[in-house]
Amino acid sequence: MTNPETIKPGVRTRGPQIGVSTQNRIANVLFYTVGGIIAVIMFLPFYWSVLTSFKHDEDMFTLPIKWFTTNLTFEHYYNAFTTVPFGLYFWNSFILAAAGVLCNLFFGSLSGYAFAKLKFRMNQPFFRILLVSMMVPGIVTMIPSVYVLRHIPLAGGNDLFGSGGYGLMNSFWGIILPGASGTFAVFFMRQFFLTLPNDMMEMARIEGCGEFKIFWRIYLPLTKPALATLGIFTFQAGWNGFLWPMIVLNDPAKATIQMGLQAFSYNYQTDYGPMMAGALVAILPILVLFLLLQRYFIQGIAFSGIKG
Repeated sequence: MTNPETIKPGVRTRGPQIGVSTQNRIANVLFYTVGGIIAVIMFLPFYWSVLTSFKHDEDMFTLPIKWFTTNLTFEHYYNAFTTVPFGLYFWNSFILAAAGVLCNLFFGSLSGYAFAKLKFRMNQPFFRILLVSMMVPGIVTMIPSVYVLRHIPLAGGNDLFGSGGYGLMNSFWGIILPGASGTFAVFFMRQFFLTLPNDMMEMARIEGCGEFKIFWRIYLPLTKPALATLGIFTFQAGWNGFLWPMIVLNDPAKATIQMGLQAFSYNYQTDYGPMMAGALVAILPILVLFLLLQRYFIQGIAFSGIKG
């Protein structure tokens, strides 16, 4: 039996160490086991989509489900690009998503800088109104937005009073302008600008720099992580947009890739093979963008919510 008086200060006995180590191992095993099960469950639908895009029609819905098969075909990918002009839809979606990214990065950063760094009388009331607007569902403002686009003066055949034509309906501007400066973009960039010190701004003002030059030359280059994160979110939202382009665009030559996927559902039937193939092709740009910017994406998420 160990004499308590002979135990030196700061030296632990081996018994508690073994107990703590065993508990940590059990906790780690449970954590990784549960995490692995959740990961597999979330991955299965994507794996089924990929496998379906390569299966023959007669093998898609066989029971039990064949999770592994060697009887593969590329016919569905060929049909996806020949049934509809997928290349044109792909280009249209890219134009709309890229334009939305550029507009949101510039106007969102400019507005976020103003709310975070400029002191003006209605700063906080305007920002609270912005936060309230984020809680309003987009479906509520959809009809008013269509009315505004339809009656914009001197656009799409309209006269000075917004009558006689179609305004910005059936045009790419009808997709780009309503979301050119999203409320989330302003809020997100404001949060990031709050993490940057004010000393640089004060020194630049002493040197005689204007506010826009301070924003453009000093602060904006420091927001690369936030810009990358916001760019991914905005591109994903624009690329996956379906309902608003469906309402605004009537010309088939201006349809987006998400609108093109509906061509595989007709007469209460769905051609799952080409649809799965087209859907997988449609998500490739988002995957590539995320892989290229994931380092900045993680930094942007980490820093943008520090200050309120």
